[in-house]
This record gives sequence, structure tokens and C-alpha cells, in this order.
Amino acid sequence: MFFEGTLAWSDILFLLKGAVVTIAITLAAVGIGTLFGTLFGVIRAGAAWWISSPLGWVLDIFRSVPLLIQLVIFNSFNSMFRLNWPTYVVACICLGVYAAALCTEIVRSGVAAVPTTTRRAARSLGLTWRQEVVSITLPIATRIVFPSWIGLALGIMKDTSLVLWIGIIELLRSSQIVTTRIQEPLTILAITGVIYFLMSFPIARLGARLEKRWQIQ
Repeated sequence: MFFEGTLAWSDILFLLKGAVVTIAITLAAVGIGTLFGTLFGVIRAGAAWWISSPLGWVLDIFRSVPLLIQLVIFNSFNSMFRLNWPTYVVACICLGVYAAALCTEIVRSGVAAVPTTTRRAARSLGLTWRQEVVSITLPIATRIVFPSWIGLALGIMKDTSLVLWIGIIELLRSSQIVTTRIQEPLTILAITGVIYFLMSFPIARLGARLEKRWQIQ
């Protein structure tokens, strides 16, 4: 037993299982968001207005509507259209779309920050638009937007706590279940906070180290 015989190691393990679910959803959502956010960000930065503006309007919807509402709507559509997707898949897709909407503007601002003279010089050397974007623009933009991307990843990790509303037992929901059993909310919330910190701290430190290394280079 642990903590005056009220909190068992099995409870700690239950919280850690919830943390694993949190990490899994975070990785999936950030992966989806980064992939589509990069694509949409490049389009928003360089496409014609009749493509960029409608895309921006659609993404504004996902940035503006609270994530909890999006999760509930996504989950309801899953039932209404009889898709029969597991709630884990629904959560990953919903958070991924939300992350993509945020990441799009991060990438767009990074691409826009690349000097026009640099891009023109690349094109004058004979590079195609695709070669210029992949070899010149995106590497420079990555260094610019990396701190914001780290903040996005950490934010998505914390936002995973909202998936409890569609029935997923992640870290926060695990803490609620344990709290209901042993009636020690402060202790459980403190442990939960420490677990969130242990998951987030390495990402933040890695981001700071990479940013410092790129500045030196």
C-alpha cells in the first residue's frame, strides 16, 4: 500500500496506463496535424487567393469552435452515419484536424517570413517551385516556427484531457476514477500533475536544445 494505506500501486499503474493513452493520442494528433498543417500552410502562403481564402475560412471554423464541441459533434456523426469507428480513432482524427488548423497558420507565417530574395535566388538557379519549397523554404521556415510547433504539441497533449467526454480513459479520466474510489482528490491531482509534467518536460527541453543549436549554426 501507499500513502497511509489508501493509494495502492495498482492505482499508480492505472494512472500510468491513462498516461500511455494520452501519449498515443497526442502522437497521432500531432502527426496528423503537422502533415496536413504543413501542406495547408504552404498552400495558404503561396496559392492564389481563390484557393487560399476559402481554405482559411474552413480552418478558421476549427480554430474558433471550442475543441470540446468538435469532439462531441465528431462522435455524434460517428453514430449518426454508422461509421462505427472506435472512440480512440474519433479522438485522434478530431484532435488531428484541430492541430492541423493551428499548424497551418504557424507554417504559413514561417513561409511568409522567408526572405523573398532568397526564394527568388533559388528559382533563378533553375530550381522548380517544388524543389525551392522543399530544399530552401521549408528548412528555413522550420527553424522559424519550431518554438511555436513545440508549443502546439504541448497544447495538444493537454487538450487530450477533453476526450474523456466521449468515453476514453486517458490520464485525467483515470485520475477521476481513482479519486472516486479513494476520495483523496488533492493527492491524485498532484500525482496527475507530476505525470503531465514528466511527459511535457522532455519535449520542452528537446525543443529548447534544438532551437539553441540551430541559432549557433
